[in-house]
Amino acid sequence: MEKEKHILVVFPHPDDESFAVAGTLALHIQAGTPVTYMCLTLGEMGRNLGNPPFATRESLPTIRKQELLNAVKAVGIQDLRMMGLRDKTVEFEDDEKLTNMITEAIDELQPSLVITFYPGYSVHPDHEATGRAVVRAIARMSEDERPKLHCVAFSNNCLDELGNPDIVHDIRSVQDKKLAAMKAHRSQTEALLANWEEQVANKEVEFISQLMEERMWTYKF
Repeated sequence: MEKEKHILVVFPHPDDESFAVAGTLALHIQAGTPVTYMCLTLGEMGRNLGNPPFATRESLPTIRKQELLNAVKAVGIQDLRMMGLRDKTVEFEDDEKLTNMITEAIDELQPSLVITFYPGYSVHPDHEATGRAVVRAIARMSEDERPKLHCVAFSNNCLDELGNPDIVHDIRSVQDKKLAAMKAHRSQTEALLANWEEQVANKEVEFISQLMEERMWTYKF
């Protein structure tokens, strides 16, 4: 894993960071790299209210905010920025507003690496809009000033169209941090993680792979 100067992570929802890159970020943080996480919404329109339910539509934003704080603490993220956009409406935000939001953060932080979703291969409209905004912001920079852009993709066609990921991080040494971050998002993950020990014992490949490696693609401008 290459040593970075500063990493900027941009995702739309609380828990995106934990499922996608918590292990990767934990490894970078252990190496002394500062990480800034821009979370665009509080995920207040999330379908899950706990299992059994302990949240309501009214209380979910407050609950998910605290869950996010707990998750970034588990990973060790030093700089969390909650940007205040509304869940499930990121795709309807003005393109220039979103792009400028990312540009301002890049200008301030001067990251050597930015991580987001891969436009066209990240399924959810908020994911897609976020990825497009990050790509637009970096594309406007001169080539010699651009940070690297690593993108998370998980659509059914991503391997067929993008090929195998060129970035695969072995995160077994920090899988406890990733699992703690995932568990922190209790309202969304409690049912999924209720039997995680059994899943590991039964060698359920998809779940175990989440705790062993994280995959990304380098975006080519």
